[in-house]
Amino acid sequence: MERKTFYITTPIYYPSDKLHIGHTYCTVATDAFARYKRMRGYDVMFLTGTDEHGQKIEDKAKAKGVTPKQFVDDIVAGPRGILDLWKLMNISNDRFIRTTDDYHVEAIQKIFKKMYENGDIYKGKYKGMYCTPCESFWTESQLVDGKCPDCGREVHAAEEEAYFFRLSKYAGRVRELLTTTDFLEPKSRVNEMVNNFIDPGLEDLCVSRTSFTWGIPVDFDPGHVVYVWVDALFNYATALGYMNDRHHDFEKYWPADVHVVGKEIVRFHSIIWPAMLMSVDLPLPKKVFGHGWLVLNGEKMSKSRGNIVDPYLLAERYGVDALRFFLLRTFPFGSDGNFTNELLISTINTDLANDLGNLVSRTTAMVLKYFGGTLPARRESADPDGELEEMILALRDKYAAAMDAFAPQTALAEVFRLISRANKYIDETAPWVLAKDEANAARLAGVMAHLLEAIRVSAILLTPFMPDSCAKIFAQIGAEGDAVTWEAAGRFGALPEGAAVTKGETLFPRIDMAKELEELAKLEQAAAPAAPAPAPVTIDEFAKVKMTVCKVLACENVKKSEKLLKFTLDDGSGTPRQILSGIAKYYRAEDLVGKTLVAVTNLPPRKMMGQESNGMILSAEKDGKLTLLMLDDAIPAGAELC
Repeated sequence: MERKTFYITTPIYYPSDKLHIGHTYCTVATDAFARYKRMRGYDVMFLTGTDEHGQKIEDKAKAKGVTPKQFVDDIVAGPRGILDLWKLMNISNDRFIRTTDDYHVEAIQKIFKKMYENGDIYKGKYKGMYCTPCESFWTESQLVDGKCPDCGREVHAAEEEAYFFRLSKYAGRVRELLTTTDFLEPKSRVNEMVNNFIDPGLEDLCVSRTSFTWGIPVDFDPGHVVYVWVDALFNYATALGYMNDRHHDFEKYWPADVHVVGKEIVRFHSIIWPAMLMSVDLPLPKKVFGHGWLVLNGEKMSKSRGNIVDPYLLAERYGVDALRFFLLRTFPFGSDGNFTNELLISTINTDLANDLGNLVSRTTAMVLKYFGGTLPARRESADPDGELEEMILALRDKYAAAMDAFAPQTALAEVFRLISRANKYIDETAPWVLAKDEANAARLAGVMAHLLEAIRVSAILLTPFMPDSCAKIFAQIGAEGDAVTWEAAGRFGALPEGAAVTKGETLFPRIDMAKELEELAKLEQAAAPAAPAPAPVTIDEFAKVKMTVCKVLACENVKKSEKLLKFTLDDGSGTPRQILSGIAKYYRAEDLVGKTLVAVTNLPPRKMMGQESNGMILSAEKDGKLTLLMLDDAIPAGAELC
């Protein structure tokens, strides 16, 4: 019988010359879903690629003094480029498309002409606002504070001859699609699309440009290039062979089962894309899932904001599997997640080192110690084994329900409930006590068998997230072949008799939080681009800074930090103020008690090493030496510098 197919895609990525953890998030999630479906026996097609046309590419290439093709080739296929990043992150895509591929260019020209001949594309003149970074057209009413509603950056007026797609013609059908089916998830995205774009009046879409040349030419009208989002969206079909002879599996895999995309491009995928498919009379994808962003300090990561997190740095320090796991364990996939180094390290320590790693290490060590690495055939089990067995047998279905709902965080939470229960089971059964009496040998073997089964089933279900680490776990517990399949995850006792248990390497070493945060700060500072010269401020802006004289009531070192001191200050308000300052290498805490300092006291509070800091103590630095700004003790607390 032919296997059931599953076609899943990520968006094709704009070839940024600075990749960040946000790019990795979507692709790792899609990879986990693809691996899960393969594990279940599906014939999976997992597509990703790069979106290489458009004005911003042309502008960046010109600024670097290279051709647009040279620019994208270097970023896509060059050292530490997109292909390298996907290889590093163990992405199992079946196909990779570049929109500069000849077969795709040929197909887009045919598709554009087909929509034109259908009467859905017509010639006119575009006049409106355009966001170059997002390659998006906007009406004045759609702007937010005069800026792009997607990225918040400046837009510019554009006027040129252009072709338009009759998007308005399909407004009713698209609205019905969004409101009466599960085409778009999460449901919160549906309200946004309908209320913000369709109901106010869906305008026809400008689908060609004449103000630049880096794009797919409209072959029947020289001077026009196809709008980048027409070019980009149809990649999902052309990569399977639609309108080209490069591939021949369009009939096999289309329509797509799910497009996994970031929420910033949901509008293109849930409104424009289905309308264009309706125009060329193709079946619609079954689902678009718009996930949230990884944010840093409340803002989406982007090179322009200077708030990116380097996935190479994190993967090289903590391992690819640990990074993959963190991304999908920590944040609900449909919502935004606030990335911090503290959260990353805490997740690795708690879930991977303490829970999973500890369970595998303790269990294999006990099997080796008590049975020489091979369990005897005769085993006995009794309560509290029953509860653990029930959890093992129930886990696969719960996990599957979460993965089918595109909720990897929930799936992982279910797995770690079993892992936590198995760790507790060790304390309940006390194998070290059972081992003292030979009469308990069969019972002890039963306990070990239950622990190995919990590990085996957990590792099967963790494989889509941490494939290399789970392979190591299987090797340590002697599980292979039929014992590590999806079918075996639904059975208790699939580990064969005589399986050889070995003590392998430590899977997830525990990380010293304080030392690691300090080291990361140094690495990130060294990698940060040089700060631009500060912009001049007006006297009114400077007057907003409140600099207050403070008396040091108490001062102490912050635990687990080599550089932070915690000050308790009298700022004249009657309520002590706490400020943390990274000056421990320059001053001893006890020497600062009673001193008179100056602090900026109208800054918003921020967390440092889990403690709140309410302000900033002023100091001066030169040639690596830092000196606090101290005043005459006769100056009263609460006085302000002016």
